[in-house]
Amino acid sequence: VQLQASGGGLVQAGGSLRLSCAASGRTFDGNVMGWFRQAPGKEREFVASINWTGDHTYYADSVKGRFTISRDNAKSTVYLQMNSLKPEDTGVYYCNIRHSGQGVNVWGPGTQVTVSS
Repeated sequence: VQLQASGGGLVQAGGSLRLSCAASGRTFDGNVMGWFRQAPGKEREFVASINWTGDHTYYADSVKGRFTISRDNAKSTVYLQMNSLKPEDTGVYYCNIRHSGQGVNVWGPGTQVTVSS
C-alpha cells in the first residue's frame, strides 16, 4: 500500500484547507483511515479517523467542530476539511491506513500546513 497526500499550504488564521490522501495498491476492504499531525518540536498526534463505511468518525478535542474527515472508497481516498484554522494547527499532516486483520499500518509522506496569525 502507498499513500500520497496533497492539499497542504499556507493560509491565514480563520481560513480553510482541504487535504486529500489517495491510497494505491492492496488496501483491503474494512480498513480505517486517519490523519495525524506533527508540529515542530512536538510528537506526532492524532487528528481524526474514519472507519470503512464512514459512519464512525473520531476527532481530537482540539479540532472538533472545525475539521471534518470523509472518504470515498471508490477512489480509495480520504479527505480532511479544515475550517477556522488556527496558528496552532500548523504542522506536517500525515495520513494513515490500517487494517489490523491484514497487518496493514502504512503512513503517507506528509503534507505541510502553515497557518499564519
